[in-house]
Amino acid sequence: MRAGAASLAAVVLALAPAATPASAEPAAVTSAGADLVSVGLDGDAMSLRFRRDARAAGHDPAEVVLGPDGGLAGRVPDGPAFAFLGRAGHPVWALSAGDTGFPALDTTGVRPGAVADDRVTLALRSVDGPGTFTAYTLSGLGAATPLFGNGPGVPDSTRLPAGTRTGGVVWAFDATGDYRLTLTVSAVLRSGGTARAEATYRVKVPTIAPAGQSAPAPLEPAAGALAAPKAAAAVPKPAAAAPKPAAAPRAASAPATGRQVISDGHVDMGPQLNGDSWTIRIKDDRSSPPVWRETADVVLHAKDKARITVPAGADFLGKQGDTVWLLPQTQQAGLVWPGWNTQHESVVSGVKGNVTWTLKGVDGPGRFALFLTGSFGSENVLFDSTKPFPQKLDIPLNTHTHGNWAFGKPGLYRLAVQMSGTTTAGRAVSATKTLTIAVGDSTDPNTGFASGAGTGSGGGGNGDGGADPGDGGPLPRTGAGWVLPAVAVGVLLVAIGALLMLLARRRAALRTR
Repeated sequence: MRAGAASLAAVVLALAPAATPASAEPAAVTSAGADLVSVGLDGDAMSLRFRRDARAAGHDPAEVVLGPDGGLAGRVPDGPAFAFLGRAGHPVWALSAGDTGFPALDTTGVRPGAVADDRVTLALRSVDGPGTFTAYTLSGLGAATPLFGNGPGVPDSTRLPAGTRTGGVVWAFDATGDYRLTLTVSAVLRSGGTARAEATYRVKVPTIAPAGQSAPAPLEPAAGALAAPKAAAAVPKPAAAAPKPAAAPRAASAPATGRQVISDGHVDMGPQLNGDSWTIRIKDDRSSPPVWRETADVVLHAKDKARITVPAGADFLGKQGDTVWLLPQTQQAGLVWPGWNTQHESVVSGVKGNVTWTLKGVDGPGRFALFLTGSFGSENVLFDSTKPFPQKLDIPLNTHTHGNWAFGKPGLYRLAVQMSGTTTAGRAVSATKTLTIAVGDSTDPNTGFASGAGTGSGGGGNGDGGADPGDGGPLPRTGAGWVLPAVAVGVLLVAIGALLMLLARRRAALRTR
């Protein structure tokens, strides 16, 4: 019996290693729209997580591999702005695709006032990989700011404000292969202690084969349509775009009331669906939780802090040396940070296909342009008020994007914006609203509230693309979209005048006979 038991034990021991399941390889994910770093603070305990999007639960970064899909190969641009990446022309790969869907660094899990100086330190402890890693943000027109990395002259840590999300973040690598990045976050607590967390990220960089750094295609609307952004790669599909649930679409709730001038903080414009009623509202992220407001109740104020000088090569903004007001693609303290999204639950669950954003007209004292800055500094113009209207842009569902909003002169601008889509039931829906921006310190933003506009009606789109009655104010008319009709009317008036003069001369000639 003892011999039998020993034999059985030997068999069990021999089989034990085989019975132990091998550790599963982490899933490969793209970083489009993700919070690469999501910092939380619960009491004195700090956490460092990865989130697929701002609404998802975070998890250990070691559970995923970032790349090799969803990135972009390019070359270090010439000039000082990107010199921290290495010599001009050297191939690099960015953990972002094109000029949309940039990942972010998120500290909204750290309540303002909970840590000293309202700052969290993010540090690069080590890099295990074949090349150099650099994290940076796109900080302006063709400009970038390094955050941390292991390259020469690049800091190994950065300080992030508590309770914010830093967008427009690029993680760049200059060699093909597998990387392990160990990051730490820390903050000094109000109690005097220090909270700290650490995590390791895995990144798989594919063969870096840039397609070439050609200039952005000129704006050439086809039949009045502006194509979706063209980057070196197609516009990325948002990582969080999951199959639509079988449940009935979730209806939009009533908007917040009261007029608001917004000159600082994060806002988005986006559609909402309530049954068959479709409308456009402003998501105000200055409070937690955020609230949605009627467009008629909001005036965005671009203060003089937004003034920049047009650099060489940015002809779509004006002449070199001209002054323009620019609300940038990445958030800057003291400036309103407008974006657009198709993330409302009623839209994600109730719409199929893309949402089409149409700029129907612009009323303002100067030129308006909306453009995107790519990972390596190239510009992609989405809307330009000097081009024919309407101009169109297709937006995938569950997308959140920020761009650069440029205004050529101070004053009041009104943008006629239309958003259209198709419900899961196959019904076409559309609404047109007026987005109002006051530009410059000399412009009183309160004059942007249309007479009698007050709180918008909250009604849905009218289905035919016309302006909603809840939005007052003059019809936007600046730009080439109104020039041709005006010229036609002028020609007609001249022709009528000439005809009347000819008739008058004939009558006079008959009287003299």
